[in-house]
Formats: sequence, C-alpha cells, structure tokens
Amino acid sequence: MDDPKTVATVAGASGSLGAPFDVEAIRADFPILYREVYGKPLVYLDNAASAQKPRSVIEAMDHVNRFEYANVHRGLHYLSNTTTQRFEDARESVRRFLNAESVDEIIFTRNATSAINLVADSFGADFGEGDEIVLSIMEHHSNIVPWHFHRERKGAVLKWAPIADNGEFQLAEFEKLLTPRTKIVAITQMSNVTGTLVPIREVIRLAHDRGIPVLVDGSQSAVHMPIDVRALDADFYVFTGHKTYGPSGIGVLYGKRALLEKMRPYEGGGGMIEHVSVDRITYGKPPHRFEAGTPPIVEAIGLGAALNYMMQVGRDNIANHEAELRSYAHARLADLPWLKIYGNAPGKGAIISFTMDGLHAHDIATIIDRSGVAVRAGHHCAQPLLERLGVSAVARASFAMYNTKQDVDAFVAALERAHELFV
Repeated sequence: MDDPKTVATVAGASGSLGAPFDVEAIRADFPILYREVYGKPLVYLDNAASAQKPRSVIEAMDHVNRFEYANVHRGLHYLSNTTTQRFEDARESVRRFLNAESVDEIIFTRNATSAINLVADSFGADFGEGDEIVLSIMEHHSNIVPWHFHRERKGAVLKWAPIADNGEFQLAEFEKLLTPRTKIVAITQMSNVTGTLVPIREVIRLAHDRGIPVLVDGSQSAVHMPIDVRALDADFYVFTGHKTYGPSGIGVLYGKRALLEKMRPYEGGGGMIEHVSVDRITYGKPPHRFEAGTPPIVEAIGLGAALNYMMQVGRDNIANHEAELRSYAHARLADLPWLKIYGNAPGKGAIISFTMDGLHAHDIATIIDRSGVAVRAGHHCAQPLLERLGVSAVARASFAMYNTKQDVDAFVAALERAHELFV
C-alpha cells in the first residue's frame, strides 16, 4: 500500500474521478509557478522540453531520501524492504498509467532515449544489410540516431514517412513504405515541433497486417492524453519522466512480454542475472533482465507520484483543458500578421512552433524572457522535420495542465512588445 506521503493530492482540485477541472487549484500544487523572473510573474511555456513538478512529487522524493532510502531488491533489512516496495509500487503506477497487462512489461530506464536505444540494440540485434526501418520525418533525434547506427554499422535502410504542408501525417504514403524487408516501424505519437498527432492505432494496424512490430515514442503524447497500450496494440511504447511532471533521470519502456522474453540484455551487471559462474551465465526474466545495476530508485518513486497525480486529475480533463488553450492561443496569434505558425494539423497537441519577421528564433526567446515568458528556440532535436518545413530554427511555446488563458495573453503581449522594439 502506498504511504500517504507518496500519493498525489490535488489541492482539492479534482480529488475524485470526474470532478471539475480547477486550474487555479492545480497551479497551487506547483511551487515554482509562484516565482518571478526579472520582476515579472513566471509564464512557463517550455513544457515540451520539461514540465514542472507538483508538490506531491517533490515531497515523495524528499520523504524517501530523508526516512526510507536504501538499495532495492535482495536486501533483508527494513529500509531495503520498504524502499523496494515503494519502487515496485511505482512500477504498478506505470502499469496503470499505460494500462499494460503486467508489471513484468514495465522497464525503468534512464529516459526515453535510453528506452529506444535498448530496443534498437536488443530487438534489433539481428538487423542486417538491406533490412528496412520505417520512421516519420517528424521524429526527435532520440528516435533517429539509434536507427542510424544500424544504417552505419550494418547497412540497414531508413525510410521516412512524410507529412503534408500543414504538418498532417500522410497515412496512405506511410503504408506504401511497408515491405517484406521492413523490420520495425519506430514512430512518434505526437510531434514535439508541430504538435501533429499521428493516427497511431491505424499505423499499428497497417504494420501488424504485414507482421511488422511497432515502437511508439510517447514522449510528448503521454503527458497530453490518455494512453492504453493494449487498445493501441503497441509492441513497444516509451516515455520519459521529466515531461510527465516527474523527475529527470527516469524513463519507461513498455514491451509486450512475448517480445521481451526473446530479447537479449542491453547492459550487463548486477540485478539482471539469475546465476553467474566462470563459464556460463543465466539471465533474469523481464523486466529485471533489462535493469542492470542500481536503478534510479528515488526517481522512479517520484515518477510514480507524478503519474498518480495525473491520473487523479484525470487525463481526459487535462486533454480538454489543453485543447482549449491550444485553440485560444492559435486564435490570439492569428491576429499577429508578422508571425508564422508551423503545423496546424487537425487535432494537434498544445504545442505551437513559430517564427517572427525580422527576428531569429533565439532572439525571440531571449527577448520575451525579459517579460517572464519561457519558451524554447532552436531545431528542437528534429532537424529532418525543420528541413522539411524550410527553416533552420523556430521558437516553441508548449502548454501544460497548469497553464491558463492569462498565460497565453502574457505570451502574446510579450511578442507584441518584442516586435515593436526590435522590428
């Protein structure tokens, strides 16, 4: 049973399932939102890079460090047993968050990047020359570079699913890329630049009709919408803690048990074995086979608290709130004739990438920071996508459950001041 100190409480905002969404009560759970930047209230719109942490996450991690910390598994003393229970409770929270069938399908990793590398190395161990890997042009570098390793080292072929000019994923063109040589489809569920939502259920169905497994990068989507890996029929699904209101240094790989049981370990060391002798080794069963060494104990517990918090608020509630913010922001920004938005696909997430006439993206971010508005600028680790869009850098505002229409108004006002001062 979870200790009360580690269970998310939502400041009375939505303590029961289906309760009204109260953004001000939710904001009260995030201490950092009460600080000022350059004498201005903080307007944090860099959530696609990392979201802020609610008090319940901070307190859960602090409680373990202060009163319960010990290394997990195999310990026989009280602290080890207590911390092991907290750690495995967090794995169960992840299972519920994804609606996975079993905790044995939940592997803790360093982050989503580590999870993708694990699949690329282990599941992809037998990839060879001419074997094909299908990606989308929207992928984050974390879901590109590990597959390039197979291209560089083994002669595999990367194939790229395209998008329309408005950022919409082109499902029919994707289907044309699938051949008998396709070994895996590795694809984002939501673009971190355009906010495009990929019709992932249809992507998986088309791939499975041809016997092709699918890895879904849920780094953006997991924080914005409900996820059900069984309904999707995903073979692998990855996401990261620091975007889902949890700590950095922790990520998740979900994998179907039948696949994980056939995969070789990604790393070797303590904790991932059953027996070691001088001339043979027996590996442990999943998930521990893929969790060599001391795991990120406190971070996993913090992630469990973050996911509990999201589930208590209600992910449909979060999605509806963010959709309203996205529509409001698009409407406000449409009044600025000197600003261009990249990506307007139907149903897109609450992510807006843009440029301004006469100002580089880095200048935009630096200038509006003086108004207390935090956005990100650059290529966002998605250089193939920006090349497709015809730009080298964009500024990006990304929204979270704690953002408000007042945040949007402050963001627009800061852009207007920047334009007046420097253009």
